Amino acid sequence: MEERLADLGESELLRRLAAWAPAGQFDDDAALLEERSGRLLVVNTDVLVEGVHFSDSTMGASDLGWRAAAANLSDLAAMGCREVVGLTVGLVAPGATPWPWVVGVYDGLAEALGRYGGSLLGGDCCRGEQRLLAVTALGHVGEGPIRRGDGRPGDRLVSTGPHGLSRLGLALLQQDPDPALADLPGTGLAARAVACHRRPQPRFDAVAALEDCRPPAQPWRVGGCDSSDGLLASVAAIATSSGCTALLERQQLPLDSELARLDPAVRWCLEGGEDFELVLALPPAWAEALCRRLPGCTLIGALQTAEHPSRRGEVLWGDDQNPVRASGAQFHHFG
Repeated sequence: MEERLADLGESELLRRLAAWAPAGQFDDDAALLEERSGRLLVVNTDVLVEGVHFSDSTMGASDLGWRAAAANLSDLAAMGCREVVGLTVGLVAPGATPWPWVVGVYDGLAEALGRYGGSLLGGDCCRGEQRLLAVTALGHVGEGPIRRGDGRPGDRLVSTGPHGLSRLGLALLQQDPDPALADLPGTGLAARAVACHRRPQPRFDAVAALEDCRPPAQPWRVGGCDSSDGLLASVAAIATSSGCTALLERQQLPLDSELARLDPAVRWCLEGGEDFELVLALPPAWAEALCRRLPGCTLIGALQTAEHPSRRGEVLWGDDQNPVRASGAQFHHFG
């Protein structure tokens, strides 16, 4: 039977596509290029598709523009960038698309660039059956790159902020009938969750703090990625690329204190996705210094030596060594 993309999944698809690229170029969410000046340039591309990543029922055009920019800028931060060069934007839309919607999208893009730097560098447009934004972001690495595969056994795992709020925001915007959410509309938690979903903040501030608190004589070596695919997936990706097993501490999950009171909180923290925090693997002294420097930063676990090659990428609970199992409700590309 002929294989389909749904059979492969995103990780296997990317592994196979890497055959057409230089070695290592598909190991992270962005490409790392060295310019003639010696500076490292990061190039990242994301595609947002109507009905998959956005809809008119969950966000307006300007929020979509902001979110499209922020998702790409987050990948720059996750690679260690401090300076944004800019974005290119490809727009696909039906001919009946209202012009004010396009204006809103580009206003949102411009607003994000005004906040974080860089310019709209160009792009393209084309007629299509559904709306789509293809955004490419370019930025320069600061003191050193962050790579998924740069974690080592003994490193502490760090989350730069809470997880699960964006998933709560999506549930509220979709008017999820879960009784646990019945009393939330109109509350401060609801407002924060919706803002996290519609207007995520790329963590360039965390990269600055990471650079500022590096212990003396500590060589630059930082494993990590952003958590757009969820905390559990991010930890597993770092462990896999670093050839390690990961331990997560149940009592140290990066949960918002108000969100933690809801029944789905732990599941949304682990699998909700689109929080756009950084998940990092650092030598212990550096990890502790970062958590002292950066408000909201949490030590969530550690990397350890994989007992067998087949166990690379496993994520275990630190207290009982049992696997952290996904519920199966998380987002899957092509699923």
